Amino acid sequence: MLTSLLHDDPQGFGAYRLLARMGSGGMGTVYLARSRGGRTVALKTMHARIAADPDFRTRFRLEVDAARVIGGQYGAQVVDADVAAPTPWFAAEYVLGPPLGAAVELAGPLPEVTVRAVGAGLCGALGQLHRSDVVHRDLKPSNIMVTAHGPKVIDFGIARALGDDRLTRAGAAAGTPAFMSPEQASGQEHTPEGDVFALAGVLVFAATGRGPFGDGQPADLLYRVRYAEPDLTGVPHALVPVLARCLDKDLSARPTTQELMLQLHDGAGEFVDHLPRALLAEIGRCAGGVWQAPPPRLPAPPRADSEPEPEAAHPAHPARGLSRRRLLAIGGGSALAVAGGAGAWAYSAARDEPAPYKKPPPGPSVSASGGKHDWRWQSQIVKGYGDKSPAHPFRAGGLVVIRSGVGFQGIGIRDGKARWSTEDFESDQDVASDGDRLYRLVDLDAEKDRGPKAMRFPLTIAPVDLHDGSRKKALAQLGTFNGVLPFNQLVCAANGVLYLVAGQGEKSRERFERGDTWSLLAVEAKTGKKRWTSPLPARTGGERLYVLAAQVAGDRLVLFQQTADGKVSIVAHDTGSGRALWNKPFPGPAPDPVDVMGRMRTDGDHLYVGGSALRALRLSDGKEAWSTAPKRAGGVFGPPSAAVDGAVYAVEKGQGLCAVDAGDGKRKWREKGAGEGEAAKAAVADPPVIAKEHAYVRGPSGLRAVALSSRKTVRTYKTTGDRFVADEESGVIIGVGDRFVAAFDLL
Repeated sequence: MLTSLLHDDPQGFGAYRLLARMGSGGMGTVYLARSRGGRTVALKTMHARIAADPDFRTRFRLEVDAARVIGGQYGAQVVDADVAAPTPWFAAEYVLGPPLGAAVELAGPLPEVTVRAVGAGLCGALGQLHRSDVVHRDLKPSNIMVTAHGPKVIDFGIARALGDDRLTRAGAAAGTPAFMSPEQASGQEHTPEGDVFALAGVLVFAATGRGPFGDGQPADLLYRVRYAEPDLTGVPHALVPVLARCLDKDLSARPTTQELMLQLHDGAGEFVDHLPRALLAEIGRCAGGVWQAPPPRLPAPPRADSEPEPEAAHPAHPARGLSRRRLLAIGGGSALAVAGGAGAWAYSAARDEPAPYKKPPPGPSVSASGGKHDWRWQSQIVKGYGDKSPAHPFRAGGLVVIRSGVGFQGIGIRDGKARWSTEDFESDQDVASDGDRLYRLVDLDAEKDRGPKAMRFPLTIAPVDLHDGSRKKALAQLGTFNGVLPFNQLVCAANGVLYLVAGQGEKSRERFERGDTWSLLAVEAKTGKKRWTSPLPARTGGERLYVLAAQVAGDRLVLFQQTADGKVSIVAHDTGSGRALWNKPFPGPAPDPVDVMGRMRTDGDHLYVGGSALRALRLSDGKEAWSTAPKRAGGVFGPPSAAVDGAVYAVEKGQGLCAVDAGDGKRKWREKGAGEGEAAKAAVADPPVIAKEHAYVRGPSGLRAVALSSRKTVRTYKTTGDRFVADEESGVIIGVGDRFVAAFDLL
């Protein structure tokens, strides 16, 4: 389905005039376009506001490269591109045919001869990619177009070269849960064998109208993909052993694409001869629709006579594009992962995945844990126009607040019900909670005109209504500071005070500029009155955040502060006056700043840090109180917990959970079986969660509960979550993954 161009859409790119919109996603927009000679193409662009981000540009270039690798026989032929343009774009063949999912929705489960022909064609497509050392990583019905000449694979937004993990967060499961391989669902490297697994799932869908692991919540699907046997009910008898081998959990048991092609089809006849009549008619309809008159361009909306008051309540609204306060991460790289393409290029971008075919009804689905889930509740994360950042969840007034798409989502801790979600392109640095209330910086630049007047607005802070996620009346507007500078931060909230990083400059920029000045300041959460301002070191150039983590401990505001050259310092300020009390380099070898973001643990006396040793630093002067060396040379400790009942807990790489005395750092114990099995594979990236009489540690099999008394693992929760926070009042530990949030009962 084509939709009208917006009033501010460009007239064209290169030699191509835009005719209509086909869809839009987190990375860009896909247009129907035509050359002067009459060639019709699907033209994909990157959103101009993210084009300055090198990570996004790299992803876009890799997508173009992958589309060129697969070529016109098996994909949409790239006919023109300019990835170095201010707004990168590429034009590809306009594919004449529906997505495979829509074909099944229209015609019902496809005949065996059609499934075999489609499968053989897809084997050729994947083989072409794999011979060029590229894996698709997101093969699914909506990414496969059915034409009269064979299937074509599109949307290479998360394709990548084999072994290249640079653009994927470690442990993240990128892709679509219903068609992932077990190794992909576990966050491991995706190989050609993983594409074969996904291909088999697609063919099960083509033959039955449902995937091999049913449908439902992403958490259910990820569990089934990893642990359950595929449901091949309804698959033609002769295809069952072929597809069962492709769906083997052991990737070494799966056939190559060449082997599978030979088992599926002998190559006889034309592809079109294997298609059912209803599907042929739909392909003809798509071909005829190319020359229909496009819908007219929409006019510009009427201009308001006056700008809205910044204090007015602002409910959550649909996303309208990245503001200047884009999502920033270490070194300027975005914390967002690309959500993929803009739907099926030659069909309906309005529907990402058609509803499963309903006749006959799908076979029984397999439930996690043999019919009993490990969780008390689980809820799907609302997706926005992008993926979420790896931010940790936090609590606010009975809610767990998590990154969701480009905004945030509030979910009830006790019942798991989603209360609200926002799509305001908020970054993790925009929000903070004191445990009871939620606050945010208000990006007026995203809400007002984008002319010259939009270059400067007062720094605006507002509480968030926890009932619907909207912002309440602004509690403070600080005209001294420019509220649209992208490096402003709301670093933490505690004891009725908000702590911020704020800049003074004439306009919004994507880099620090000479002449800008930056300050740390404290604002009273109740009155909006500024308590104090403390200058921060000058910055010129670069895109590094000032503060990576912050916490109030007694009368100290402690910061992990990033320096201009990317190193990390620990700085303590007096909460009453703002005076800097001490400034120390992070002890030991300089950490990667991303490894310490949001991972600060203090108590009333000490700050605890991991790394090449487990250390306690005195909050009074920043000096080391004690340190504990790893058991093995070259070993490291992950971020520790704060002191609990006189002990500090941390995961030692290759050893597992250990406890040291909070007073002198002497080792108290290591978990049973240290250095073996699950203990040896315990995740080091995050601090253990300590609640009641157990420590909770993440590992490859899920979340392990280690009894502090016996030092043994007493339960393992099957979960793909990788960020956890405990709520002892509700008796749960909350885990967040890429697509779900779940609560597990504390022991």
